[in-house]
Amino acid sequence: MVIGIVAILALVTGGAYVWAILNTSSSGFARSVVWKDADVQDYTRFPSRTMEQSEDPVVLPVRPGPPNLFDGAVPGGDLNHFLEETQTAAFIAIQNGSVVYEEYFNGYGRDSTVTSFSVAKSYVSTLVGIALESGHIQSLDDSVTDYVPELLARDNRFRRITVRHLLTMSSGLRWSELGLPWSDDAETYYGTDLRQLAIEDTAIIGPPGREFLYNPYNTLLLGLVLERATTETVSKFMEEELWQPMGATANGSWSLDSNESGFEKMESGLNARAMDMVKLGLVYLQRGQLNGNQIVGRDWVTEATSFSDQTSSPAGYGYHWWSYHDPELNRWFAAQGNKGQFIAVFPSRDLVIGRFGIDFGYSSWPSLFADMAETLPSARGRRLPRVMTPLDG
Repeated sequence: MVIGIVAILALVTGGAYVWAILNTSSSGFARSVVWKDADVQDYTRFPSRTMEQSEDPVVLPVRPGPPNLFDGAVPGGDLNHFLEETQTAAFIAIQNGSVVYEEYFNGYGRDSTVTSFSVAKSYVSTLVGIALESGHIQSLDDSVTDYVPELLARDNRFRRITVRHLLTMSSGLRWSELGLPWSDDAETYYGTDLRQLAIEDTAIIGPPGREFLYNPYNTLLLGLVLERATTETVSKFMEEELWQPMGATANGSWSLDSNESGFEKMESGLNARAMDMVKLGLVYLQRGQLNGNQIVGRDWVTEATSFSDQTSSPAGYGYHWWSYHDPELNRWFAAQGNKGQFIAVFPSRDLVIGRFGIDFGYSSWPSLFADMAETLPSARGRRLPRVMTPLDG
């Protein structure tokens, strides 16, 4: 009897798993069952839309730093060994417009594709800034329902949520991160119709503008705003207004929820060579300019990366950028993503650090980046005294 029950359960479980394998193209639940936890190779599983490289690619000059660059800042005193052991794929440091460090590890190389995870959110923020300056978006204080009126059919309170609230993660929308196939984190990552999810599954749990809650639904709604405002796919708008103007040397891509829906995975899905990905940091370091182009406005750069006390962590949150304050480095900011994807910008050192990883491999990357930056001369050439100020990641 018991053996029979076990056999039936095994048959049902096996059949359900086979069903899931056969339906990963059309079911977010199936994807979460088969693919399980997010992985840096997920870009090979999702369909994607290509962003063509620039006709005027930017190849940065290379002026390597000393052989022991940053060794004193990392545990163990050997940067290359530390990066290899912490599952780093690519590590790039750019100071004064030149590459002072560029190395690849664990099977990755200069031509390898890395993925963004939530670094994509900072790209989305930049696209909003570009759309605002071009007049596609009239104001950050526009209601999200000006662009996505369908939300009003479910709850008239959506009218109070503005584009600014979405950017600052203070929209008052529900978000749960349980790791289950039907929880918000799984649905926003694995869902096969993210437009529908953003319109039909978002729920208001509090007034906008009151509390910070890191919430990918905000970024999905920003994608809908961009799509409606520009009348283009988000990846096409990015190709024309950001990817090519900042001199991408190779094609990039943006993962899609499904071929049928064709909506970009707004919160996580950019894929490119590490050197091209990290150029967003240069755009922000240079007040919105790169490759001779004013890509996004100077005022936007300042506003988007401003330190905020909305969060309970040592980092504030601007417009989809994490912002830090350090007594030696002054204000610096970073795009941050799952599995240890980072683009950190230190204006006081004229420095951008990009770290892309297979996994985190280390618990306090932002603190380490700050320690690295403190070992370098200031942007004005004056070395400042070093004071250790740990920052949590």
